Amino acid sequence: MMLLFERYQTLAAIGTSINQSIGRSVAWLTLAMVVLMAGIVIIRGLLNANSVAAQELVTYLHATVIMLASAYTLAEQGHVRVDIFYRRCSRKYQAWVDLVGNIAFLLPFALVTALVSWGFVTSAWAIQETSADAGGLPAVFLLKSLLVVNGALLALQAIADSFRQLATLGQLELEGAVTDSPEAQQHD
Repeated sequence: MMLLFERYQTLAAIGTSINQSIGRSVAWLTLAMVVLMAGIVIIRGLLNANSVAAQELVTYLHATVIMLASAYTLAEQGHVRVDIFYRRCSRKYQAWVDLVGNIAFLLPFALVTALVSWGFVTSAWAIQETSADAGGLPAVFLLKSLLVVNGALLALQAIADSFRQLATLGQLELEGAVTDSPEAQQHD
């Protein structure tokens, strides 16, 4: 039985590790976004020049960070949580709340996001969609692809967290069984 819980922990660690790696990688795009935006403002102020492509690139970078780092935020427990009652509850209760939340809400949301976006993305790829603005970036289809990737990464994290909660529940049950056993009571 313990081997099963260790496998759950391993699977959870793999999924979380993938999202952590992606999140840490795209976090650097925020620096690029700030530098690019500062450059746009300086060039506009000094030279009275404007670049639609540069402005769209800031938007693309922002969207990329949001779409690829949302699962990372979830993995790091950085998401918004109303925990007025949750934080006072036992680990077992918290694990059940998280498990049910992942399976009943997050996983379906992530899968629906990916599935509903699929047609939108394939259409964009089919026509190699570009910016509607003159001088804009030619890769709108790549940006739209992030919708499916976001759904997949959130689903991966929901599954990883569900495995983690199952392992926690299993370990708590084993600990409870050990402390309830006649051998443990003799030592008390």
